[in-house]
Amino acid sequence: MSAAVILQSARLPFLLLPPACVALGAALVWASGQPVPVIPLILALLGAVLAHVAVNTLNEYQDFTSGLDLRTQRTPFSGGSGALPQHPEQRYWVLAAALVSLGLVILIGLYFIQRHGPAIAPLGLVGVLLILVYTRWINRRPWLCLVAPGLGFGLLMVAGTQFVLTGSYWWSAWLLGLIPFMLVNNLLLLNQYPDAEADAASGRYHFPIAYGFRASNRAYLLMWLAALALLLIYVAVGLLPRSALWAMVALLPGLAAGWGAYRHGQALAHHHHWLALNVATALITPVVLSVALLVGGQ
Repeated sequence: MSAAVILQSARLPFLLLPPACVALGAALVWASGQPVPVIPLILALLGAVLAHVAVNTLNEYQDFTSGLDLRTQRTPFSGGSGALPQHPEQRYWVLAAALVSLGLVILIGLYFIQRHGPAIAPLGLVGVLLILVYTRWINRRPWLCLVAPGLGFGLLMVAGTQFVLTGSYWWSAWLLGLIPFMLVNNLLLLNQYPDAEADAASGRYHFPIAYGFRASNRAYLLMWLAALALLLIYVAVGLLPRSALWAMVALLPGLAAGWGAYRHGQALAHHHHWLALNVATALITPVVLSVALLVGGQ
């Protein structure tokens, strides 16, 4: 077993997204004046990171066994980690890492069911299904593939964190989770551009394959605008403090990334700085919103 290959397959640089989304749910609880219990917060963060590890490593294993990893044009943000094409003998260890990670996620979920009752079970079930079927099933259904990333990271992680810290669901957590929902959808959407040709040859049928890059650019812009509109609305109605308007600065790299997608389409593989800007928006925006809620400044 090579720990280095497993860690590379887990795509460690991308594991910053779960903490950003968990932080948003926890900050909402803090801003409401409710206590934030430490152990449930740690377990929520651990479960979110392990869920991301599970989906990444399972994706690496399945893309390697299908032959897709041997056809992709790899960038720092798409095309897989490249670990298994270089070390094919480690594929079953990567699969084992995926299954162990998923098992730990389920155990953490069972703890929260024991603590708060079965109300958290539907979120956990949807999350587990997203992990298991994303690569082989969701990637063949363009509209579901478009929104699945935001569902898992934006809505489930934000609302799920808020639930496990309080024992009940708040409508405000679901509303707030819509902002990372839009941005994470966009994150995965642009990352599909460089791989579209190889993905189509492997039987995938996600949004850029089904509808082309022009329609995908429009979808990207609509979701970016939706995130901006939600931010402004939430500040106007008092769900977020006025200091949250600083998140508009964090949204700007995403607008630039959309321009890059419009200019280059599938050739983003040769201009991956645009992909980097898209990643920055998805990561930094929920962090800025969390800080605004924590400081509570108007």
